[in-house]
Amino acid sequence: MHDTTALLVELGSVILGLGIIGRLAGRVGLSPIPLYLLAGLAFGEGGLLPLGASEEFTAVGAEIGVILLLLLLGLEYSASELVTSLKTQYPSGAVDFVLNATPGAVAALLLGWGPVGAVALGGVTWISSSGVIAKVLTDLGRLGNRETPVILGVLVIEDLSMAVYLPLLTAMLAGVGFAGGSIALLVALGTVGFVLYLALRHGRLISRAVSSDNPEMLLLVVLGLTVLVAGVAQQLQVSAAVGAFLVGIALSGEVAEGARKLLTPLRDLFAAVFFVFFGLSTDPAEIPPVLLPAALLAVVTVFTKIATGWYAARRAGIGSRGRWRAGGTLVARGEFSIVIAGLAVATEPRIGPIATAYVLILVIVGPLTARWTQPAVELIRKRRGGGDGPAGTPGAAPAERATAAPQEELAASAD
Repeated sequence: MHDTTALLVELGSVILGLGIIGRLAGRVGLSPIPLYLLAGLAFGEGGLLPLGASEEFTAVGAEIGVILLLLLLGLEYSASELVTSLKTQYPSGAVDFVLNATPGAVAALLLGWGPVGAVALGGVTWISSSGVIAKVLTDLGRLGNRETPVILGVLVIEDLSMAVYLPLLTAMLAGVGFAGGSIALLVALGTVGFVLYLALRHGRLISRAVSSDNPEMLLLVVLGLTVLVAGVAQQLQVSAAVGAFLVGIALSGEVAEGARKLLTPLRDLFAAVFFVFFGLSTDPAEIPPVLLPAALLAVVTVFTKIATGWYAARRAGIGSRGRWRAGGTLVARGEFSIVIAGLAVATEPRIGPIATAYVLILVIVGPLTARWTQPAVELIRKRRGGGDGPAGTPGAAPAERATAAPQEELAASAD
């Protein structure tokens, strides 16, 4: 078969298969991400039917998928919202980092992967999936709940932290040493600070320059600008994904809304290709040996994420039920864990299988913990005879319980 013909046949089959998989996932109420990963495992090297002709195209599509994921995420936030989140939620962000990056880093060191592997696997276990969590909040009708801004605040801090973490990881993977890593970090911080300054002070001018009443022109300008900035960022070792994220932050108002509507279908297509490509690059035979450590890591980080959400909601004065809902909602890992593993897999190939297994577990468990953590806690308390009461916590002072009760009523009424 001619190369072009084989490419079209394979590519068409992959995209059609992804569409069918996505519909099946929607009908059973699951995120399609684990199914995309499984599809990649099935058609990659060592799978049931390896793809050859479309491999190079899929690799490029995967890069575009990462860029679009981060661009659309940046479009969701304004620079002022990011600054506000940093000012109010940074203690929760610090707790989130310590509780959730530590298990991955310790596991990597125990497995003998060294400092680079520890930084990479720590990032995999640290970052929650904004995409999966946003879908879960929508599906459960919790967008108006009092704990939802707290959840989004933690996610914003995680996403913004990627602007520092990814360049540092990229420098470490390149083996540039302490001096080179410090320069990369300074460049990243300077770039982020400069873009936030432009967005805060001159965001309207930037949006006006990009704006167009013609959807075709708006799509071309925004997409072209994003890919260009991503390429320049990659050259500066700041990470293409972070460059795309910063472009999204710089755009606001009607331009951001219009770009979001135009680019969402493209993001969904290429993000699916990205997950498939990650599966393609992982040998299925390497998954079973790492299932046990991946499962143990998943169990530990389920509890650490629940603790993170509980702490963040408590700081915001949310009642007990809202605290448990916040914790359960933050459990899901997904696209960003795979992005980190995808960067690291060339230097530390062993991270690919364990990251794939880990994400597969938590992208399935995450929606379940979001729905059932708070009811499960209440059931346990009832079986123990009421214990600390619905609004209290072990050792809570009477005054704290009294103030938490009306907050709990508000949180419950928002469901």
